[in-house]
Amino acid sequence: MGFEGLLGNERLKENLRVSIARGRISHFYLISGPAGSGKHTLAKLLSAALQCQSESKPCMTCPACRKVLHDTHPDCITVVDPDHKTVAVDIVRNARADMYVMPNEGQKKIYIFPQELRIEGQNALLKILEEPPQYGVFILLTDNPEKLLPTVRSRCTELALLPLPDGVLTQALQKEFPNADPNSIAAAVSRSGGFLGQAKGLLAQGAEVSPQTEGFVKAFAKRDELGLVTTLAGMEKWKRDAAIPEWQLWLQLLQSALSAHNGQPPVSPLARELALRPSRDLVEAIAQLQKIIEYAQGNVSVGAICGYLQHALR
Repeated sequence: MGFEGLLGNERLKENLRVSIARGRISHFYLISGPAGSGKHTLAKLLSAALQCQSESKPCMTCPACRKVLHDTHPDCITVVDPDHKTVAVDIVRNARADMYVMPNEGQKKIYIFPQELRIEGQNALLKILEEPPQYGVFILLTDNPEKLLPTVRSRCTELALLPLPDGVLTQALQKEFPNADPNSIAAAVSRSGGFLGQAKGLLAQGAEVSPQTEGFVKAFAKRDELGLVTTLAGMEKWKRDAAIPEWQLWLQLLQSALSAHNGQPPVSPLARELALRPSRDLVEAIAQLQKIIEYAQGNVSVGAICGYLQHALR
């Protein structure tokens, strides 16, 4: 299987195969690309290749590869800061200190940073990047390499992920979403920027929706006031933590429908149905959904909001 688990990016994958086969391994890889471009996939495949016990790396079948794939390899450590969007400097320092402990069983000791590092964290990491232990490897993921200090970036081997051809994206989406209609797949490809993760996210949005969302779409699209009242009345006793995500989905569908009036094809068939309403109706409905989501987050009762929407969305 090797690096084929990552779609496209053939030159990058071939360069990695050759360099690993020849033992030319960097102690610092920077994987860059926007959300959904395959950064996490490549980080895992690269980690497997560096720990692989077979001649063709990564083989994906040896014990080391399987442990990496299942996140159980003791020498592949993912460094995260669950309480913040960026990794705090103390967490980086702890990882830096732990790097000097020899690997438990692997050929390398690999630290993966899926979150952005603060400036202080980058400076803390720089000290070990200048003189790393022979077995140490750091893998940083970023959506923008310019966020890194020049002194840090100059020490990395950068792996920049590129958009996929439309044909490759279409084939992958047809395989993963066999029940999706061709128009939805074509729209997802068009709006994804060439990145599989983004296309999958677009298709997944609204792929399986509740009866309430289906009821809202059909009622709003056809100006069916009774249908809208019935749908909202059925939600009056919902908890906020259930109602808010539902209304957020309605908002996303309305926004996607509005984008259709501006030349962007909606991915969801539900959004295409909503697009039957004029732009001014969609703009007003979007404003109302944004307002009631804010109300709900401010502890206004679900029942009161449902009553309000029965009149506001007519």
